[in-house]
Amino acid sequence: MRYNALKNSELQISEIAFGCMSMDLSRNDNEQLIHAAIGGGINYFDTADLYDQGKNEEVLGRALKGKRSEVIIATKVGNQLRPDGSGWDWNPSKDYILKAVDQSLKRLQTDYIDIYQLHGGTMEDPINEVIEAFEQLKAAGKIRNYGISSIRPNVIREYVDSSNIANVMMQYSLLDRRPEEQMLDLLESNSVGLMARGGLAKGLLAGKISTTYLNYKAQEIGLLLSEMKKFTDDNTKLSHVALQWILSHTAVTSAVVGIRTKEQLNEVLAYAKSTPIESTALNNLGNVLPPVRYEAHR
Repeated sequence: MRYNALKNSELQISEIAFGCMSMDLSRNDNEQLIHAAIGGGINYFDTADLYDQGKNEEVLGRALKGKRSEVIIATKVGNQLRPDGSGWDWNPSKDYILKAVDQSLKRLQTDYIDIYQLHGGTMEDPINEVIEAFEQLKAAGKIRNYGISSIRPNVIREYVDSSNIANVMMQYSLLDRRPEEQMLDLLESNSVGLMARGGLAKGLLAGKISTTYLNYKAQEIGLLLSEMKKFTDDNTKLSHVALQWILSHTAVTSAVVGIRTKEQLNEVLAYAKSTPIESTALNNLGNVLPPVRYEAHR
């Protein structure tokens, strides 16, 4: 496993990260799955207080007992669960963030969070208040770094300009190249790391039966897959081709992959032994389909 520096921090992050949202909490092997990921070199685990109404954090916290110093924990805040369990409401207030972090720390069984991320965000938010909350938590030692999880260019731009964010988590793949228009250069030029989620496009880029995705039709996705298959071999799966493409961009710190089963984990860990694809060929894969552009939040 290779590791990349998160430039505005002291963290070295595995190029493949474990996306905890995909965990099936009805299974009893999640702790073993997390331990196997650590054994395979994954050190970055991404969760959120919203996932499974906090139970996702609890599972991760139990699994990491005795292993805390080996890993980097990222979680998220901003979606406040309703007391009656009917859903959640967006709450980016300073008061809520300062209270919510203590609940996440308790569920994660840790006294600090490596990266605390705003779980969304709009231009109507009290952005200065959000930044104040994160800076206060950082000064108190409850978090080491902070960032945002967002696909909105206008929101990302505001935080890059106004805060000391260490990372942005956003969707990026061969089927979603919207970040290339402006965001990748912006993040890289400001030494803000990109955690790329959705790199396998809901499994379509790992061989799942083609269906529509964003503005792409099944036939177009099939054309891309046929080009990707040219680079597969005994060591290189379709998913590895998709991940190599993402990680070839110097703005990307890590690809966050949702992992639910041991088979999925084994395929992800096998990425380290996949046959390297030349940069020209990777660039050509990115040109198979025209990129989709952001239509809103510009």
